[in-house]
Amino acid sequence: RSTWIGLLLSRQSPRAIHPWPIRLCSGHHDRPRRHQTADANPPKYPVGDTGERERERERARSLVPSRPLARKRKVRRRLDDGEEKMAAAAAASMGVVREVLGNYVIEEVDEPIIDYIANVLADEDFDFGFPDGHGIFDALGELLIDAGCVADQEHCLEVCSKLCEKLGKHGLVKPKQAVRSLVTPLRMNEGMDSDVAPKKQPDVFEGPLLSSRDKAKIERKKRKDERQREAQYQMHVAEMESLRAGMPPVFVSHSNDGGPAVRDIHMENFNVTVGGRDLIQEATITLAYGRHYGLVGRNGTGKTSFLRAMAMHAIDGIPKNCQILHVEQEVVGDDTTALQCVLNADVERVQLLQEEARLVQQQKDLEIEAEFGEGSDKRKGDLDKDAISQRLEEIYKRLDFIDADAAEARAASILAGLSFTPEMQRKRTKEFSGGWRMRIALARALFIEPDLLLLDEPTNHLDLHAVLWLETYLLKWPKTFIVVSHAREFLNTVVTDILHLHGRKLHAYKGDYDTFERTREEHLKNQQKAFETNEKARSHMQEFIDKFRYNAKRASLVQSRIKALERMEHVDAVVSDPDYKFEFPTPDDRPGPPIISFSDASFGYPGGPLLFKNLNFGIDLDSRIAMVGANGIGKSTILKLISGDLQPTSGTVFRSPKVRMAVFNQHHVDGLDLTVNPLLYMMKCYPGVPEQKLRAHLGSFGVSGSLALQPMYTLSGGQKSRVAFAKITFKKPHIILLDEPSNHLDLDAVEALIQGLLVFQGGVLMVSHDEHLITGSVDELWAVSEGKVTPFSGTFKEYKKMLTK
Repeated sequence: RSTWIGLLLSRQSPRAIHPWPIRLCSGHHDRPRRHQTADANPPKYPVGDTGERERERERARSLVPSRPLARKRKVRRRLDDGEEKMAAAAAASMGVVREVLGNYVIEEVDEPIIDYIANVLADEDFDFGFPDGHGIFDALGELLIDAGCVADQEHCLEVCSKLCEKLGKHGLVKPKQAVRSLVTPLRMNEGMDSDVAPKKQPDVFEGPLLSSRDKAKIERKKRKDERQREAQYQMHVAEMESLRAGMPPVFVSHSNDGGPAVRDIHMENFNVTVGGRDLIQEATITLAYGRHYGLVGRNGTGKTSFLRAMAMHAIDGIPKNCQILHVEQEVVGDDTTALQCVLNADVERVQLLQEEARLVQQQKDLEIEAEFGEGSDKRKGDLDKDAISQRLEEIYKRLDFIDADAAEARAASILAGLSFTPEMQRKRTKEFSGGWRMRIALARALFIEPDLLLLDEPTNHLDLHAVLWLETYLLKWPKTFIVVSHAREFLNTVVTDILHLHGRKLHAYKGDYDTFERTREEHLKNQQKAFETNEKARSHMQEFIDKFRYNAKRASLVQSRIKALERMEHVDAVVSDPDYKFEFPTPDDRPGPPIISFSDASFGYPGGPLLFKNLNFGIDLDSRIAMVGANGIGKSTILKLISGDLQPTSGTVFRSPKVRMAVFNQHHVDGLDLTVNPLLYMMKCYPGVPEQKLRAHLGSFGVSGSLALQPMYTLSGGQKSRVAFAKITFKKPHIILLDEPSNHLDLDAVEALIQGLLVFQGGVLMVSHDEHLITGSVDELWAVSEGKVTPFSGTFKEYKKMLTK
């Protein structure tokens, strides 16, 4: 106790009084022993007198060296040694830097930059990237170039390699130590239950941290994923082929009474489901005989799936004897001519003609035998002379009834209307491209005249001449048809009713497409007004109920309001489709004129005549041009000459070396990798670009959210077109060349394309026959004919009138 009092009075630490540590917590140092009294062992020094104590402490220190002090001296010696090594390394590094860069460079560059470079290279933990010095380039390359130490990137790589070599000779570059396996492996999950231990996942990090084994593991997983995607796509293809094979074959049907086999078709409360996803729910529709329906709706809503379901008779209400023909697939290419392929659709006519030829030959054989008196063994199935004559008479009557003699002329007329010349009609189908074989399929369907004709984008493979002919032909169509089309003017011309697929519901409207738009807009306005009125009335009643619910005097009024609220009809709010957008990126630079110019340019394919002769025109960043003309006239060839895919036979085509061009055509859509999703496809096309940037670019063309992660074989034609648009415009082109860009797009997407082109800060040249697209997005019309490209001074409507004269 006296010791503590002395400490408190002197305000010094225990070590200032005692040279050795004191066990303060025990308390037995200041208590007298039992056999001693308190005065038997008086303190050696009076309380508060510290002078003599301090002297004794100093003498003790001189005899016993302090351990903490000794430790500090050892650390100081080690630090001094390390500093000497670092200084030596820095000096050696500075010498190497001066030797490699040269005194002239050293004098021109600020001294702090040279010191910084030397100190970085002197760091013993620095990764030099031996032996080529790529680590030095990664760490200091940008600084060396910006400071003027090197001329360019190639010179910088050479300097870094020399620095690595010279520093290695001075012993500053240490080889990396090989990784050694532990004698006793470390098991992080040892002792954990098997169901608790986390399952091993493949490493998702890539870069220098990965070993070669990990990289090989990731590559194997990538290949496995690719095989799985390919297998899923092949299953999808097989399923689609199975669906098409399940569709009943449709041929020309000749009824005995000459009247239609089926008239009205009533489908009630039906659903259409694909892949577990409901596309149409609880729909009821009646197709009146002789009416012409236009089926509209956004891409991906299920228009094509609805047509397929009807073609397969998968919807209740479709009569079994109803002939339904869905024009979806091109004809198979073989040795059959285009004309004969169409005529073969009349199976009864073909069979009657074949039987007629066989019986006529038998009749000739019998006449020869009768003339020369020779007999022959009668073959099984042969008839006698009278039976042959009787059967031939029946065949001739039936051929006359089905108007067989006029069939060939009718088939040839349909093919001619679809732009087949007489020579082309005699060509074998395997010699035609896919687009022309699709025309043959369309001609075959028109020749058959089924009870219900289903046309899915019939104008996609047609030129303007063929579209105008098809419009006229369908206007006279006596039976029922449903057509899906992106061409607004085509729908306005050929349809009498509109079927609108929206929100998994199918609604029918009278009139053409323009009438449908006005009617629907008015309907939505009325629905929104009714919804607001309904909500206001409900809110007023609910407010009265909540206010007087516990008021006994008004209990009857509250009950009446509750019943009225329950009886009130529910009105749905208007659910609008999200706006489509086509946001073409604005180029960062704007090259000066001339951009593209043709000077007396002529072109012809090897071994053929000249398609074009002495073309003279130019395209700049303000151009908005549409080229029109018949199929096969060379419009796509001009696009290839502009883009540089083809070179002129004579003359010149100048393209500014600074201009970037984007080309959209059917090849880009058909060339998509259908096994991957749009985001993964863009990552393959543009490796190294951040995923978020690619997502944003896809979103600028309406491919966002879950749509960007769906396999592309599940996307509609219009959705695939938007992915193709995103792919070709990622590099911010100055000129966009479009070859039939509206094919497969729905009507809302075409409108969004028009708006996107209007605000695009670059030149546009398109090949199209879509009147609405051309009228809304271009200000020049070029007509291609007879090897020339000439500006057309009138409007597109005037051009159409000129063709019909």
